Amino acid sequence: MTSPQIEKLHRRFDPQAAQGMHEVFQFHFSDIPDHFLVIQDGTLEIGEGEHDEPSVSLSMSLDTLRDIMNGEISGMNAFMSGRLKATGNLMLAPKLGQLFPSKR
Repeated sequence: MTSPQIEKLHRRFDPQAAQGMHEVFQFHFSDIPDHFLVIQDGTLEIGEGEHDEPSVSLSMSLDTLRDIMNGEISGMNAFMSGRLKATGNLMLAPKLGQLFPSKR
């Protein structure tokens, strides 16, 4: 059962930005269960729990993810301020803004 907050990512997902991508984003949240996003050549699958082979793992609160996705804080600022911790392919983290653009 995926968190309703995470399900909102389906509406924001830009399949064009994900063309040719084959990556797994693992999220370790401090305030809701862990989730992962599987990006496969323009498609998105969201799962709850831990993926066996994440490309990048990101640890944060749901509020921090929301702030990054809404452009209120950059991923780099969240990382530098300690609100976000990342392991794995760190170059993927900035792509979240392209994959899930703000619909403002």
